[in-house]
Amino acid sequence: MNTTPQPDPRDRPARLTVGVVGAGRVGPALAASLQLAGHRPVAVSAVSDASRRRAAQLLPDVPVLPPEDVLKRADLVLLTVPDDALPKLVAGLADTGSVRPGQLLVHTSGRYGVGVLDPALRAGALPLALHPAMTFTGTPVDVQRLAGCSFGVTAPEELRLAAEALVIEMGGEPEWIAEENRPLYHAALALGANHLVTLVAQSMELLGAAGVSAPDRMLGPLLGAALDNALRSGDAALTGPVARGDAGTVAAHVTQLRRHAPQTVAGYLAMARATADRALAHGLLKPELAENLLGVLADETDGTRGTEGDAR
Repeated sequence: MNTTPQPDPRDRPARLTVGVVGAGRVGPALAASLQLAGHRPVAVSAVSDASRRRAAQLLPDVPVLPPEDVLKRADLVLLTVPDDALPKLVAGLADTGSVRPGQLLVHTSGRYGVGVLDPALRAGALPLALHPAMTFTGTPVDVQRLAGCSFGVTAPEELRLAAEALVIEMGGEPEWIAEENRPLYHAALALGANHLVTLVAQSMELLGAAGVSAPDRMLGPLLGAALDNALRSGDAALTGPVARGDAGTVAAHVTQLRRHAPQTVAGYLAMARATADRALAHGLLKPELAENLLGVLADETDGTRGTEGDAR
């Protein structure tokens, strides 16, 4: 066994100077992970007090500067701003002459590929789209979570190796996404991750209203098992009253939701219909039960059900 101590990446000479434009939750974490790989963060732009605190925590001693000054100092610039702000930012940086030929310009938007960087490309920049498929907290734990994280990567053919190397240095795994497929890719992630948070938060609120003292402790094992089963088995993991075709139970659910949490009814019905369709298509829900169940869901959608006596 080789017992020779391995060098600390932080002891290696820095290879690229790194700048961050937009100190939200993502940019400082990515820059901090690149620092661990031997690169050197040199500047960050931050406007709000919260973004300045994040920058100070994850990138201590890195100066906070205007975006154009960040680009002057950095070989590699991370553009980590909201999706809707990205096109205007890129156009503005290119129009002001801030972009240098040969400068690596990386955005982290899931929605866009490299086309959004065309104004900078015309100024000589090297465009990359590196989107980490991870939810961020804005704290140091994000750097640890990047280990094994998939990145949706889009890059010109000649920059594929550079894109791959950067993702691997951040601890991630590159997943190549075609330019035209970026919006669909991002919609898939939002459907799974963003809506999951909403569903879990609603579930905890309802359990609290039902008298459960520790909703998080009750849901943790259940949701962990459900997620694991879903990732392993897909639709075969479906369980519960909708998959079983228990129309009466579903009707009783909606009655209680209308009474105690009417804001959750629309989401429950939409997910119940989607679950019924998938369970039916995969042979988990018997057609004769599906007809009755979908009839209940249609009635509920029309608002014609609303009392406990309607459950059957």
